[in-house]
Amino acid sequence: MELRGQDVVLVLKLLAGNSNLQSYAKLGEELAVSASHAFESVARAEAAHLLTAFQIPSSRNRRTAGLLPEPNRANLKEFLIHGVKYAFPVERGAITRGIPTAEGAPPFLQYFPVTRMLPPVWPYAEGSAQGEAFSPLYKNVPQAAVRDPKLYELLALLDAIREGRAREREIAIRELTARIDSR
Repeated sequence: MELRGQDVVLVLKLLAGNSNLQSYAKLGEELAVSASHAFESVARAEAAHLLTAFQIPSSRNRRTAGLLPEPNRANLKEFLIHGVKYAFPVERGAITRGIPTAEGAPPFLQYFPVTRMLPPVWPYAEGSAQGEAFSPLYKNVPQAAVRDPKLYELLALLDAIREGRAREREIAIRELTARIDSR
């Protein structure tokens, strides 16, 4: 079973936490995918050991009970820091409208002054910024990020790890690790 970018986004969504996420249908809605895609993503993330299944005392299966698993924080941290940039390399594109990511996103504004250079952006027609196209982990990342500011921060930090310079990667690893450990 091959891990996909949408699976990483799903795990980060579960890490970001949201009391409204009580079903695959709601999780899919938040990520702009179908409930069946959310279910399949969970299965792939569990196979990759990025999610830990709940233990249900009765004979009912967790999936048929509709319970969502928890992120396996240790494995997730290791994969995000050391593996995701190789598994999901970034593709840059032309200047476009979109949502700032990596060093152009809110988690980095406290570290880097606003410059006149164009930030990396996920292409999105309803985006607020113009910048160089930066391929998201999954095509629906901009829609999911707009809906959830915590998820947006996690994805932007991850993008800095995927393709940032040494300083940006160092800051992103520190910030992402703190967010993973604090939840």
